[in-house]
Amino acid sequence: MSLNRYRFRSVWHVDAPPCAVYEVLSDIANYPVWWPEVRAATKIDDESGELRCRSFLPFDLVVQVKHSIRNQQAGLLRATLTGDLEGFASWEIIGKDGGTDLLFDQEVVVNKALLRRLVLIARPFFRGNHDLMMRGGLKGLKQQLEANAASRREAQ
Repeated sequence: MSLNRYRFRSVWHVDAPPCAVYEVLSDIANYPVWWPEVRAATKIDDESGELRCRSFLPFDLVVQVKHSIRNQQAGLLRATLTGDLEGFASWEIIGKDGGTDLLFDQEVVVNKALLRRLVLIARPFFRGNHDLMMRGGLKGLKQQLEANAASRREAQ
């Protein structure tokens, strides 16, 4: 196994219905609105975009994201990733106990030259950096879902 290959898994729970969660997660262009570590998003077309991400460590990752699975009924989102990271990221969205469980799965190979050179000493820091990014994402998603729900209530 290559030292530049990573697999990340996270389990989140939010107090919102699966349809509301799917709506937010499927809109790649708006990730910077709610996920602080996603610093910029550029929409390429209806199925793809480019994200610039930066967590605690002082480097950006630029990744092109293309939806390969978008199935709201099954609660599945999956995207192929190219650029500084190559592989896939997916969300499984499962209604549970009046809210939603989210299973995030990502398998990538790092292509960014600097990170490939630093892997022997920095691998644990890269994992920690990812964990911080995911914490920021969960917090931001919860806030976005609450704001969306409040907007819907006001519109009624």
